[in-house]
Amino acid sequence: MFVLRWLVATMVLTIGSAFAADILVIDGDTIELGGTRYGIHGIDAPEPGQQCERVGGGTWNCGAAAVVALEQIVFAAADVRCDTGKLDEYGRIIAVCWADGVDIGQELVRRGAAWAFVKFANDYVADEGIARAARAGVWQAQTEAPWEFRERRWSASGNEAPDPNCPIKGNINNQGEHIYHPPWSPVYGRTRISLEKGERWFCNEGEAVAAGWRPAYWGRRD
Repeated sequence: MFVLRWLVATMVLTIGSAFAADILVIDGDTIELGGTRYGIHGIDAPEPGQQCERVGGGTWNCGAAAVVALEQIVFAAADVRCDTGKLDEYGRIIAVCWADGVDIGQELVRRGAAWAFVKFANDYVADEGIARAARAGVWQAQTEAPWEFRERRWSASGNEAPDPNCPIKGNINNQGEHIYHPPWSPVYGRTRISLEKGERWFCNEGEAVAAGWRPAYWGRRD
């Protein structure tokens, strides 16, 4: 997700909780509980289409692994809940989330499945240090941080879009769902936009959400 997602607009006064049947994993740091979307506070996970450097050379799909790590945590829990948080401009509540009392963000950082997002919070800096020392996950070799990955993919996407400042693709799938794909989406390159079908381009994720498009789901629902 684009770094601006962490900008906050208003305070949300409810606490969300759910059993597994009400949970949807969207990406490595975003879940839905009973239809309410939560961004996990204080972390930044690899994007679903992101590759990370492997110890000894080569790369591995750290973005997909981050989604699996989040699935393992939430679907193994009897109860998943998110604390009171703030609403960002994309309609997500940014909050600390828990799985059977385990801080999900902390657990992901300790596994090396996410970075401590120190631009916005320092809660998990010590936990990142533990993962670094153990060379866990993304720390097994020097690799590109997700915010750097997003910036690079955004900069490289302008040649395809009619307006280089508006490269997000608003696609309508065969089921009629309106789904947007930023340049770091795994399917961005093979997604084609048909203006005749009502598909369109967006300049940022907030604009896409306001127009009725949703992000793609890269995890599973239980």
